Amino acid sequence: MTKNEMIKKIEELQELEAFIEEIKTEAETIRDSIKAEMLERDTEELEAGAYIVRWTSILSNRFDTTAFKKTYGDLYKTFTKQVSSKRFCISC
Repeated sequence: MTKNEMIKKIEELQELEAFIEEIKTEAETIRDSIKAEMLERDTEELEAGAYIVRWTSILSNRFDTTAFKKTYGDLYKTFTKQVSSKRFCISC
């Protein structure tokens, strides 16, 4: 791939990523308006035609690694492993 082709691909990628962010923002705005309507109606489930929208509270248990690390630092180190990965980044 030539330098000019690479530049064209990078610019195309940046345009697409900007478009994706714009669409995500628009989708989040719509999602928030649906949630606001559900709050106003004081409901966790809403029927609209063929659609059923649910916005429910969920409880989950998460492991508190920070507290565990403070209390059992040596044990934490024993079970910690290093992982390798690659990161893709384009900067100007």
